[in-house]
Amino acid sequence: MTSGLLVVAGEASGDRAAAAVVAKLRGRCQAFGMGGGALQREGLELLADLRTTTALGVTEVARRAYGVGAAWRRLRAAIKKRRPSAALLVNYTEFNARLAPILWSEGARVLWYGAPQIWAWRAGRAEPLRRHLDRLALMLPFEEPLWRGLGVDAHYVGHPALEDRRGPEHRVAARELLGLTPFAWAIAILPGSRPHEVRRLLEPMLSGYEAVRGDRASVDARVMLAASLDDRTRAWAKDLARARGVDVVDVDPRAGLAYALPAFDAALCASGTASLECALARVVPVVCYRVGWAAELGARALLRTKHVALPNVLLGREAFPELLQRRAAADHIADELARVLDERDTFLAACAEVEQLLGDHPCPSREVARMLEPWLAAPAIGPHPRTAC
Repeated sequence: MTSGLLVVAGEASGDRAAAAVVAKLRGRCQAFGMGGGALQREGLELLADLRTTTALGVTEVARRAYGVGAAWRRLRAAIKKRRPSAALLVNYTEFNARLAPILWSEGARVLWYGAPQIWAWRAGRAEPLRRHLDRLALMLPFEEPLWRGLGVDAHYVGHPALEDRRGPEHRVAARELLGLTPFAWAIAILPGSRPHEVRRLLEPMLSGYEAVRGDRASVDARVMLAASLDDRTRAWAKDLARARGVDVVDVDPRAGLAYALPAFDAALCASGTASLECALARVVPVVCYRVGWAAELGARALLRTKHVALPNVLLGREAFPELLQRRAAADHIADELARVLDERDTFLAACAEVEQLLGDHPCPSREVARMLEPWLAAPAIGPHPRTAC
């Protein structure tokens, strides 16, 4: 009899990262929980779809409260009834931080993949959270000493972006697949994996790209839409892009951006995992972000880091352009995109630095699967085997 594994991933990047782990565990557990298309394709019994729960900021969460609440109730009921031996929680901090104590009380071993970013904001989250974790699998190297200093069994396993990336030898094939103009500058437009990101960023990104295209002889672009977007947002984005004469590509939920990125020279992207994926693929990112007023006020009060783009966080400097809030406007986007194209060799050197800092960890999902395997040998049988600190 196989053991139960609860998996919870509430964002597109987490869905892909968790799916890679579940694929390594195929046949060794019955996996169920919350995720998206990537996890579903790997056989996860989907109790909650992340497309109904993806949100950020006070007003966005309020709009999707019903979906989040429904997912919460289904997962709690499943934990009580099915008593999983272990749980794999991937990012989605606010939700998973509340789920971890429930799993703990039911005797499940808890592995969190992708730590809450306490180095960026709300460091106080670490103390209550560490009491209900068995292990942390970290995606960023500098996080390991931070969490180990708090008494957590934390291990840097590598970033999921290292796992599926493809080299420049795939450039010609990727361009042909996307129908890009041969020998032209190619720009990836990546407005985000959450509906509110796309609706705030796509229009200024398209306008900024149009300004650069108007000044240069040969520039082409594709809008890449994440699989986690709901149908209404997807339709809105496609209508807007096509009205501007830019083709749209639906990103495969399992493959992510890896197959397409070698085709591009630069990217306009929302802050998040995509910026790191771009840097590793030598696609120079111009990072943009805009949130609602309530989220902005909260971030200003709580943010502890100078940078929001992951490549810049790793490097400790603004090596790649960051355009936040009101600066994420068409004129600034156009200026930075033009600069990135003109000075691309300098930015490529920074991309190489990012790769070096992440180290030699080509298959993070294998390491995470190995951490879970001992816990899947038998079902949970009572109170948690370790007393909370």
